Amino acid sequence: MPKILIVGGGYAGFYTAFKLQKHLRRGEATVTVVDPLPYMTYQPFLPEVAAGSVEPRHAIVPLRKHLKNTRVITAKVTGIDHASRTATITPEDGESWQEEYDQIVVTAGAVSRTFPIPGVADEAIGLKTIEEATSIRDRIIANVDKASNLPAGPERDRLLTVVVVGGGFAGIEIFAELRSFVSALVGQYSTLSFEDTKFHLIEAMGRIMPEVSLPTSQWVIKNLAERGAEIHLDTQLQSAVDGKIELSTGESFESDLIIWTAGVMANPALKGTDLPLEPRGRMTVQADLRGVDADGNVVEGLWGAGDAAAVPDISGGSPLPDKSCVPNAQHAVRQGKRLAKNLVAVLRDEAPKNYFHKPAGAVAGLGLGIGAFQKGKLGITGFPAWIMHRGYHGLAMPMWERKFRVFGNWIVQFLFGRDLTAIPARDEPRVAFETFASRPAPKA
Repeated sequence: MPKILIVGGGYAGFYTAFKLQKHLRRGEATVTVVDPLPYMTYQPFLPEVAAGSVEPRHAIVPLRKHLKNTRVITAKVTGIDHASRTATITPEDGESWQEEYDQIVVTAGAVSRTFPIPGVADEAIGLKTIEEATSIRDRIIANVDKASNLPAGPERDRLLTVVVVGGGFAGIEIFAELRSFVSALVGQYSTLSFEDTKFHLIEAMGRIMPEVSLPTSQWVIKNLAERGAEIHLDTQLQSAVDGKIELSTGESFESDLIIWTAGVMANPALKGTDLPLEPRGRMTVQADLRGVDADGNVVEGLWGAGDAAAVPDISGGSPLPDKSCVPNAQHAVRQGKRLAKNLVAVLRDEAPKNYFHKPAGAVAGLGLGIGAFQKGKLGITGFPAWIMHRGYHGLAMPMWERKFRVFGNWIVQFLFGRDLTAIPARDEPRVAFETFASRPAPKA
C-alpha cells in the first residue's frame, strides 16, 4: 500500500489526516502523522485560555483519540530526503530512525519570529502554544498576589505592568483579554486598585490590526484607552534586558511580563531538507497544494499546506506582497480538507482541484462582552461582535466533544463568573515534596 507521511499535527495536518480517514478505502493507503506533541492546539483560543475563559485542555484536540485509523508518532522530523523518499524521525527518548514514504504532506506550521533585540530571548514569552498561554495566566495571578503584599513603589509597579509587543490580531486579542482579566482579578484585593495596573502594547506600524478597516481599528484603540490600556504606535522595542523596557520614543519602564506576538515564520526545520523553499522559508506549492520546484514543475509525491507552505491565493483577496494565503487557521483548516481530497484523487489517477477560499471575515474577542468584526466594508464592534466571535470559534473548534467542552466553559463562566485561580507551583511540582523529604545521614 502507498505510505502517506504527514509532517506536523496542527490545523492543516490534523484535518488532512482526519479527512483521509474518511475518503480512503480500506487498504488503499496507510497514513502516519508525526508531531512533537500528541495534540493539536486551537490557537484562536489561546487569549481566552490566558484570561481564564477556556480550560487549557479543552482548547486542544488529542490526535490519537480522533485519528483512530492513523499511526501517530510523537517525535520530531529532523530531516527529509525527498529524493530517496525518506524522513528522519527523532523521538525525545531513544534512537532516530528512517521512515520511508510514497507521499509526504508538509504541514509543519510556524513558530514565533523574533528579532535580535537585547533581552527579548531571555525575558519574553510567545503565544503559539497552550503551555505559553497557561504560563501567562499563572504568572499574572502570581504577580498580582505578590504585589498585593507590597507597598506602592517600583517593585510593585513592575509586577503590575504587562507589555505586549505586536499589534496584529494575536497581540490585540491577548492584550485586551488580559486587560479584562486583570480588571476582574484586582477586585479581589483590598490593597490594590484598577489604577495600579499598567498595560502597554508596542506596535512598529502606524496602526493596529491590518486585517480590519481603519475605522474599526481606531474604535479598538479608543475602547482600550477607556479601559486603561496604552497603545504605542510607530514605536519599536529597543531593549528588554532584565525586564526594563526601552522604546524608540525614549520612554522607559519595567515589566515582569513581556508577551511577544510580532510575527511568525515557517518552521525552521524545513531548511535542513531538499524541499523547494521560497525566500521566507516556506515550501513552494501550486494552487492544488502539490509541491513545485523553482521552475514551477510539480514534484511528485510532495504536498504542502498551512503556515509552512506558500499557497497561492487565487481568490485575489490576499494582502501579502506575493499574493499567497495569509497564515491563519481559516486557511489552514480548509487547505487540509482540500489536500486530503486531492491526494486521494491523485492516488486514483484523477485530477486534483485548486484550493480556493474567500475569507469569511475577521473577528476578534477583546475581553468579556467586547469584540470586533470585519468583512469587506462592514465593521461591527462591541457586544454583537463578541457574540459573533464566540459563535464562530466555538463552532470552528474541531470535533463535537471539544465544542461541547468549550461551550460548557462559557456557560459555567456566565453562571459563576470567570475562574481567577492559578496553580503556579505546577511548574516545579516536586518542591513541596523535596522540602520535607528525609535524606540519608552523611557518612562519618
